[in-house]
Amino acid sequence: MRYCSPYCRRRSRATARETAGSSSTVKIAGLAMRSIQPRVWPRDECGAGYGGAMQSVCAHLDLVEPVEPSADGCEDCLAVGGRWVHLRLCLTCGHVGCCDSSPSKHASAHFRSAGHPLVQSFEPGEDWVWCYADEALVGVAGLPSRSHS
Repeated sequence: MRYCSPYCRRRSRATARETAGSSSTVKIAGLAMRSIQPRVWPRDECGAGYGGAMQSVCAHLDLVEPVEPSADGCEDCLAVGGRWVHLRLCLTCGHVGCCDSSPSKHASAHFRSAGHPLVQSFEPGEDWVWCYADEALVGVAGLPSRSHS
């Protein structure tokens, strides 16, 4: 089973619905093609801009600890010279790992090896929390907004 946050899933696909209604066209090698316009995602009552539904109850909230990020990038990618797409912060130990759109998928690998299910987005402007065990967005009150620099 693939573990992926809704943000990564959203960023990894462009559907006809997302590009429908685009009025601009681009000519490439003589072909007229529509350009993909960024979609504005609705904000829910929690203020998260991913357009997903929040799960109101998660049995793993007792695992949330006051953590400090282990690195300003994916800890494991930095160690081996890898690259990442987006970062996730483990809310149990502070491990910073890369998302499932990244080649090595270190955040979900950390969940499988350490059993720490809750991650917070470590991207600027994002403050959602994902539970790998429940495969759901979770509302966690009082978390500081954090991101890499």
